Amino acid sequence: MNKEDLSRYQDLIVTAATELGLKVLAAVAFWVIGRWLIGVAVGMVRASLEKQKVDPTVLRYVGSIVTVTLNVLLVIGILGYFGIQTTTFAALIAAAGVAIGLAWSGLLAHFAAGAFLVVLRPLKVGDFVTVGGITGTITELGLFTTTINTPDNVQTIIGNNKVFSETIQNFSHNPFRRVDLKCQLSGAADHRAAMALLREKIAAIPNVLAEPKVDVEILDFTLVGPVLAVRPYCHTDNYWQVYFDTNKVIRESLAEAGFPAPMPAQNVIVTQAA
Repeated sequence: MNKEDLSRYQDLIVTAATELGLKVLAAVAFWVIGRWLIGVAVGMVRASLEKQKVDPTVLRYVGSIVTVTLNVLLVIGILGYFGIQTTTFAALIAAAGVAIGLAWSGLLAHFAAGAFLVVLRPLKVGDFVTVGGITGTITELGLFTTTINTPDNVQTIIGNNKVFSETIQNFSHNPFRRVDLKCQLSGAADHRAAMALLREKIAAIPNVLAEPKVDVEILDFTLVGPVLAVRPYCHTDNYWQVYFDTNKVIRESLAEAGFPAPMPAQNVIVTQAA
């Protein structure tokens, strides 16, 4: 190989490397700018939906779909810039989608369940629910999963298919809920006076609703005495505050009024032989 051939090959290598380097730099620039534009576009979509007062659950779901779609288009555009046929790539994506769909049918089931959750709306972001055996507040309803914060502040992620296919308890749907408590009375206590006292004192607890009125009725009987069902009503947000305050009122009001403490007792009869 003479010097002219070597020089020509070196020029070709330098030219090819330069073109490839420029394309790589351009692809990086496209990716950075494209990601920024996607963020702007998604922000505009969300702002537009917020102005129309769209539900936060639908808002996040639409935002996720738009983000994923635009990112796929961005990747296809960058590959097309490198000379890869996008039609071939689209066909490969379709074929891969079929294969992945067969292999990951569970993932597609989560996606379909998420769509039904958005359309049917049995729950939404901010609701306090029990789904899939988990109780807490919904913070996000995504494409494939639902995120819940439990009362002890633990983030829990559940597959949408599990949420949709099992029983859903939505404590936030109705304007109020009932707090169920019990009060054991002594057999020697005046149950009518105790019931009237509890109705009065519990109705004065903050966040206890005036309507429906507080329920205090005889629920059961034990060897100690009658058992009262104590049932105030409140909004879900105030449930535990009312729960604990009602227990405190039961204990303190009956003691201050002089009602006897319920004590287990047995009568023992001794018979002497003649």
